Amino acid sequence: MENTTFEESIAQLETIVTQLERGDVPLEEALEAFQKGMVLSKQCQDTLTKAEKTLTKMMSEEEEVPFSGEEEA
Repeated sequence: MENTTFEESIAQLETIVTQLERGDVPLEEALEAFQKGMVLSKQCQDTLTKAEKTLTKMMSEEEEVPFSGEEEA
């Protein structure tokens, strides 16, 4: 799981949620899937938090630059 991308982790998490919502998974498998889902959820949240911190830092260090196509007022 360590080498998976954010998108792959989200897809795995969605698969687990779908399986658990169906309710036809044996208890032992459901518990394992839930545990794996919690790990994936934490990894995704950590990735999003790091991305947010990076973007916030970049935006605070850079001057505001208008997007191409925007006219300066």
